[in-house]
Amino acid sequence: MSKLKTKSSMKRRFRLTASGKIKRNHAGKRHFMRRRTKRFIRNTRGTTLVDAADVKMVKRLMPYG
Repeated sequence: MSKLKTKSSMKRRFRLTASGKIKRNHAGKRHFMRRRTKRFIRNTRGTTLVDAADVKMVKRLMPYG
């Protein structure tokens, strides 16, 4: 049986934690930062976990995840 193909965009956007949860970066920090409040910029630092409603869809596109 051949290997499963992983969506390349998913490889770049998501990472698995050791316990199997999915990490992602916060959205909205690529450009137009002068319009954002300092509070928004501060709160979107680092990473967060994918919402439970979206986990099934993300794992389907990352078959070896």
